[in-house]
Amino acid sequence: MITPVAMEFEEERRIKQEEVLRESNLWNDDLTTSNESLTALADAIRVVNDLKDMRHKVLSSDRAEEAKLITQLAEMDIINDQLFQQAYTASLDVNKFLDRYEMSKLLRGPYDNEGACMIIKAGMEGTASEMWTEKVLHMYARWAENNGCNVTGLETFPSMEGGTKLATIEFEKEYMYGYLSGERGIHRLIHSSLDGSTIRETWSASIDVIPLFLEKMIDFHIDDRDIEVSSPSHGETFCRSKISVSIHHIPSNTIVQCSGERSQFANKMKALNRLKAKLLVMAMEERSETNKIKNDDFLKENKYETRRYLLRPQKSVHDIKTGIILPDLNSVLDGNIEPFIRAHICLRRGRKLG
Repeated sequence: MITPVAMEFEEERRIKQEEVLRESNLWNDDLTTSNESLTALADAIRVVNDLKDMRHKVLSSDRAEEAKLITQLAEMDIINDQLFQQAYTASLDVNKFLDRYEMSKLLRGPYDNEGACMIIKAGMEGTASEMWTEKVLHMYARWAENNGCNVTGLETFPSMEGGTKLATIEFEKEYMYGYLSGERGIHRLIHSSLDGSTIRETWSASIDVIPLFLEKMIDFHIDDRDIEVSSPSHGETFCRSKISVSIHHIPSNTIVQCSGERSQFANKMKALNRLKAKLLVMAMEERSETNKIKNDDFLKENKYETRRYLLRPQKSVHDIKTGIILPDLNSVLDGNIEPFIRAHICLRRGRKLG
């Protein structure tokens, strides 16, 4: 059974982290180092407690009895649907936890344990791309719902025809950035000829993902001379456009927006936090410092094609980065994207897919 082995491993990690803290001087260390040490210890303690809780559930007489019901019910001539569902749910609880535990072991990037802020922007194909962007937004909202993730800060700039020009969605749950960062790039809906030999129409939506810091404060300063603040125009109502804020970071040519707060000042503060989060990711990817980012090379990552959603001849979804193909387009658009997310995480960490 994996739990005792995992418990032993995580207990050792917790003890080592406590020793690191005892041997360090939090008062003399810089703030970043101190925060990283405390965060690592808190993470180790949380995982140990989760494993203990799962072991308790597995070993408890009620849950053990429910798990046995699957075998017993299979031998019955008449299946009791209610009892079968109870047993099946109990086994799923354990499997889901072990799956999340396995994935969390691979998510060791600097910001992987944070929440996520996703920005979805319609392509240049007009109304069709705006309608497609609405579908993509629904896909991620459904995925969040299926995974028990609290979705907040939803901001949309609707088009006149009923689609969405731009949408921002925040995922307030640990490890969401680690899970979703692989979704960056172009998501393209393709309508081909019946034999698949000719692409007739394509519609696109670009996705960017930045960390949503749940507890930590972003403590670096952005020079006022490096930014331009304005009110964006996406065809929204006049009242809303007056409080919406767009910030252009001139050195990196990065633009962030916010419209979900009740005042222009609050939108500006939130947009600044999003800009700082974006610059932190750019600095990490470029192995640079936030005040030395002078170009938008990193932004090219969001211009690469990530996934193709095929309408004809077969309704399937092809992930370009990992090679994963799922045959059910409708299921994917209803939020069942976990295979893609898992494959991206494994690819980032050099693990074999499958």
